[in-house]
Amino acid sequence: MNFLFGPVNSRRLGRSLGIDLFREKICNLNCVYCEVGPTTALVNRRGLYTPTREILEEITTFCADPDRLAAVDVLTVTAKGEPTLHLEFNTILRHIKRCTDKPVAVLTNGTTLVDDEVRQALQLADIVVPSLDAARADSFRRVDRPAPGLDLEAVIAGLHRFSHEYHGRLWLEILLVRDLNDTDADIDALQPVLATLRLDRLQLNTVVRPPADPGARPVPEARLAEIARTFRGALAVPVDLPSPGAGSTDRARATTASAAADASPASLRQAIIQMVRRRPCTAADIDRVFQLGGAEKVEQLLRSLVTSGTLRIVSHAEDRFYH
Repeated sequence: MNFLFGPVNSRRLGRSLGIDLFREKICNLNCVYCEVGPTTALVNRRGLYTPTREILEEITTFCADPDRLAAVDVLTVTAKGEPTLHLEFNTILRHIKRCTDKPVAVLTNGTTLVDDEVRQALQLADIVVPSLDAARADSFRRVDRPAPGLDLEAVIAGLHRFSHEYHGRLWLEILLVRDLNDTDADIDALQPVLATLRLDRLQLNTVVRPPADPGARPVPEARLAEIARTFRGALAVPVDLPSPGAGSTDRARATTASAAADASPASLRQAIIQMVRRRPCTAADIDRVFQLGGAEKVEQLLRSLVTSGTLRIVSHAEDRFYH
């Protein structure tokens, strides 16, 4: 499939079927930490960047298979970039809700929440996970590197309005990069902004996979814990810290393992390629999804793809990622 991938183990969402709305990266930010890679052309307008019909057909095909659907906890709309830039985002969400009663999550950078149509479309989702990495303009520019015309105050105003309009679960993510947006001044600036939002969870993250900018470094664990304590003291919502990928249900694990056992090596390789195109993964990450018998088995399966140049291995924080 060109647009669906997984299901993958998500620490936030459980067993997540990804729905990627773009074939190539379409985004209005060029974040230093982005695991997809640099944004080669910043796009700050909504458009029909991929055929809606093809996305809908893949969703219909997947949801028509009860065994595959049973292995999924949530359907997650995402993109190699910003999914709400797809002009028919609303149509896609409506189609998912018609095809299944499984929860639907949307991952967004939050910049388009100034748009009435985007906010209205997101009402269809059960979970929305927007981002807000900084409340200071200079930190926003350094970390998120926005397209011309994106104004941080307007972004925050859109997030504020959406948080009070939306009736589903709202989990805000803040990704912190060492020495760029993790200073006391940055945290102090975020606190009054967060206090005005209607949130269910706050999720702190840092650079855990190979970033678009090799200079983007993770915030040390102790500093993240200190920042989490600060936010917990100021906000009446849970504050999550980075953790290993969340486990899935035994049924989901068994279904994935069975599917992998029945698949040919060529089919497995193709499924893995589709997954790592969207986020770099270690051999252990891949094994958690496909249950192949350990990281060494994954490395053996993918060795020919590395040799041919189809996949490459990138080292980051003492781990080796397939990309």
